[in-house]
This record gives sequence, C-alpha cells and structure tokens, in this order.
Amino acid sequence: MKILVLGGTVFLSKAVAAAAVTRGHEVTCACRGTSGRVPDGARHVVLDRDSPDWSALETTELFDAVVDVARHPSRVRDAVATFPSAHWVFVSTINVYSDDSIPGGTPDTLPLHQPITTDEDPMSGPEVYGAMKVACEQVVRTGASSSTVIRPGLIVGPGDPSGRFSYWPPRVAEAGEVLAPGSPDDPVQVIDVRDLAEWIVTCAEQRTTGVFDGAGHITTRSAFLDEVARGVGAQPSWTWVGQEFLAEQDVDPWSGDRALPVWLPLPEYAGLMSHDVAASYAAGLLTRPLADTARDTLAWLRATPEATTTGLSREDESAVLHTWHNLGE
Repeated sequence: MKILVLGGTVFLSKAVAAAAVTRGHEVTCACRGTSGRVPDGARHVVLDRDSPDWSALETTELFDAVVDVARHPSRVRDAVATFPSAHWVFVSTINVYSDDSIPGGTPDTLPLHQPITTDEDPMSGPEVYGAMKVACEQVVRTGASSSTVIRPGLIVGPGDPSGRFSYWPPRVAEAGEVLAPGSPDDPVQVIDVRDLAEWIVTCAEQRTTGVFDGAGHITTRSAFLDEVARGVGAQPSWTWVGQEFLAEQDVDPWSGDRALPVWLPLPEYAGLMSHDVAASYAAGLLTRPLADTARDTLAWLRATPEATTTGLSREDESAVLHTWHNLGE
C-alpha cells in the first residue's frame, strides 16, 4: 500500500510511519520536519499545513490511505479535499466527549461537544480542543471515500512528550514508600503508542470503517501500579492517600509540576479512563502487558536525558506523606 502520514516525526505519527514501513508499505511523511526525523525507510516531503503546497506530494499519484492527527479543522478540510479517494484514518481524542463522568461509555452512547469549525488555540482548554476535533471528524466522515475515526485516551510509552505516564516508571523504580493517589479500585485505562500505531496501520490495510475509542482494557489503580512495579523490577510500598487529602495539600491531578499523573478526581472524571473498548478489540486492536510498557519507558527515559517528565518532586511527595502520617490518616 501507499500510505501518506500527515506528520511522522513525533510520538504517535512517527510510530505509525515506523509500523507501516516495517509491514512493507510505501510510506510518505508530509510535515515541516522541524521536530525530528521521519523513520528510516519512509520518504519525507516538506509540507507546512498553514500554507500547504500539495504539489510536492505529486497528487496525481494516488495514496491508498491517509493517516492524520491534525487538530485544526481548516487543515483537515484542505487535506481531505486533496485526497478524497483514499481511506482516511483520523486520530481524534476522547476529549470530543462532553461528559467525562459516565463509566463504560462507547462512541455510540457518549455525548459530544458541539463542533468548533474555526481554527482556535487548542491549548486554551480541553473543551476547545475536543470541539475542534469533533469538526475534524465530521470533515473526514463526510469528505473521504471511507474512514476510520479513532478516539484515543491516554497514550503512553517510549517517546511520550507529555511526561504523564513517564512519572511512574522512574518513581516506582526507586522503590521505598510511594504515594499512591485515590483508591486501589479507581479505574485506569491507557494505551501503548506502539499498539495504537499498529492498529492504525491495520485499519488502513483493511479499510476498516467506523468510530472507535483507542484505549486498552480497563484496570484498577492498584493493578496499574503493580504492573509498573513488575515492569521496572521494583517492590515498593504503596501508601494510599485519598483524593480529598491530596486536594487539601494542593496536589494536582493528571499533569503538572505538582501533580500525580494518571490520577483524576472522582466522580466527575469517572468515565475518562473507563471506556468500553470491546468494539476496538473486535476491530483488530491488540495490546501488550503494561509491565512491558513501563520497562521500555524507563529504558527510553534513561537513554534520553532531555525527555520530559511531569509530577511531584520527591521532596514534595515526602512532605505530603509526612503530613498524612502525622495526622494519623
């Protein structure tokens, strides 16, 4: 197959290009190339989507599939109009859903944000980002000859620029007493970038149609941390600290310098990491053990000093634990 990846130098789009090359496809990556190199074996065509010159892609040559991760509706409209006959795999996000409190939701049952069809700053908030992705999805589904829309949850693994999951493997590897946020039974749901990339290529190969959530099986926070520990070869001691106390200590959820990543307060976010993904697995998604993801993420972090991480410093974690124990919680 001839596959066009709009991107190809960072995290997911790079993993998609690499997976497609490995599976023997002719891969073209169209991007500015300012964020890194495309994978070996892929062709790089310089393209700025703010003012694209599609002639550089020899548009008379038909691509069998296009993979796009864009966030701006105008960029997606322009690209779909240029390659309407290809099968499109559009990478959206679970941020398209307007209610994060519903556990066990599916693309057919969860409400969506109203689409924002103009190009706004996606960093202005998850609602704006999600609403623009809704508009992008609509463009793909109505403009392409066939399409797969995948709405990933938290994507993790080597190369992760967000630094969220990346907090846990090195912290757990240090062992000792580790602050575990929330309850052991809280739902957690992530997906390894390599597994998501392989599935995206499968959807392109099979011209899979439909809308799917891109996430792994739901697990518990206790099992999540135990798998991280198994992957990094450590035996820490977990101290479970409730969400109300964490909020009192100004510990942030999800991400940030004073956060415990991959933790979210409940019940308002009870659905964000508990999607029903049976349809995704039926459509070919395969996922590896979380322990393998933790092991490989730690190895990548150790080999990449410039990699981004986020989360509580060890000093701040110790201070929170000290206060927790002194209050006799």
